[in-house]
Amino acid sequence: MSYPVTYYCPHCGTLVELERDGYLADKSVTPYPLEGWTYVAPTESFEDDADADVDGVRFVCGESDGVEWDPHDGVRGSDVGGDEPTREPDAAGTGCGEPFYLSFVRYEEGREVDPRAESELVEIDPDPRRSGPRGPGGPSGPDGSGGGSDGGFW
Repeated sequence: MSYPVTYYCPHCGTLVELERDGYLADKSVTPYPLEGWTYVAPTESFEDDADADVDGVRFVCGESDGVEWDPHDGVRGSDVGGDEPTREPDAAGTGCGEPFYLSFVRYEEGREVDPRAESELVEIDPDPRRSGPRGPGGPSGPDGSGGGSDGGFW
């Protein structure tokens, strides 16, 4: 059984309604694709077990087929700047035409993949000098040994 689920375009706030299965594993809706995620159009299959390699849905605001655009006739929530109760539809239709992405939760080896995690450690311009402040090593010891001091202040 499927249910209508709505998402906001992160660019303009236009609402899109997509038929989804009862179990949702949504991670985020972003104006950009997550690195390493695989996206399909809303008309393609994305929730079957056979679609294990699909990580999300790519929409083009107001243009993608297989969904209902602006299902509430322009009524927008205040969380997207829609304090007005209704807005007149544009002559060209609803939406800004920009792509946006619905990303699902993804697992690898039983752990949730975090799209913000770096896949490998990168060191930029390593400095060959040792870190830490330079200066005297401290006062000399009772036996006259330098204790690491270069004869500076002490």
